[in-house]
Amino acid sequence: MKKIVLSGIRPTGQLHLGNYLGALQKFVRMQQEGIYDSFFFIADLHALTTQPDPAVLHANVRHIVAEYLAAGLDPEKSTIFVQSDVPEIPELYLLLNMHVGIGELMRTAAFKDKARKQLGITVNKEGDDDSDVAREIIGNESNKRVNAGLLTYPTLMAVDILIQHADFVPVGKDQEQHLELTRRFARRFNSFYGVEYFKEPENFNFGGKPVKVPGLDGSGKMGKSEGNCIYLVDEDKALRKKVMRAVTDSGPTEPNQPMAEPIENLFTLLKLVSAPDVVEHFTTAYNNCEIRYGDLKKQLAEDILKITAPIRERTREIENDDEYLARVLKQGAEQARERASKTLSEVRQIMGITPFWK
Repeated sequence: MKKIVLSGIRPTGQLHLGNYLGALQKFVRMQQEGIYDSFFFIADLHALTTQPDPAVLHANVRHIVAEYLAAGLDPEKSTIFVQSDVPEIPELYLLLNMHVGIGELMRTAAFKDKARKQLGITVNKEGDDDSDVAREIIGNESNKRVNAGLLTYPTLMAVDILIQHADFVPVGKDQEQHLELTRRFARRFNSFYGVEYFKEPENFNFGGKPVKVPGLDGSGKMGKSEGNCIYLVDEDKALRKKVMRAVTDSGPTEPNQPMAEPIENLFTLLKLVSAPDVVEHFTTAYNNCEIRYGDLKKQLAEDILKITAPIRERTREIENDDEYLARVLKQGAEQARERASKTLSEVRQIMGITPFWK
């Protein structure tokens, strides 16, 4: 049997160039190789932790599915589904929570950071410990804004993975702790019931160094919350405008001068989207103190558009095709539920809650 790779994304907005170059492009390549069984889902249940407007959530789910397909994910080669279309997930989420401790959930960095941000408490205070965090959250008059779903986010993520018996899950640094919790929960379940049922998933390595796509603001990686990204559906004019506003400096003053971070970021983007001879041309110009950042940005914008424009047009076509979207998601839900239903049934039996009268 093929190894299983699983990946999900919360529907919090449009996908950007970093999503595509860092993950989607690799998923498509992996799909074409046919080495793995791939599961790609839209994590709409996870999105509820931030209590989005229902109409916005619905529109975001629809849009990201369209972008997945427009970027090259093929429903005939991969299972593409919406998390809430698999009712076995919330039931297993309930069952697994019976083996998860509140303390270990409150110790996760993501929960502490998000809870404090929601409450307006200083994040990452020096010298604090888990009891400090608990007191801050429990004692805060606004603690009702921190919902239980945010606390048990790692359990739901673990269920997404374990219910499909995934072997590999590609996650970034911010999710590594949650993946480690998934492995811990699997070990605990197996040990408690004396079975070797759940496997321990690993972070998926595409081979080579992970791609870090920088933003346009001169530092850090590209991201929606940072406001420094290029969306896959940006119109030509808007995209060019974003690139032309990218942070630069006054230019090198001596040959082969080390690049400042904003300039290095621009060259990183150039290497990701442009032909080698283009990269060599601008690198030589920089090293000879002849660089014109305006020319570099114009070239960068056009090379990015060669990638994003076809995806943008295809996304529009798919979003307007209700029949195709419904067919894809119905097929994906059926495929995802087939494995999930078997897992849930077996877990119920292991835990002793299968009705004896049936």
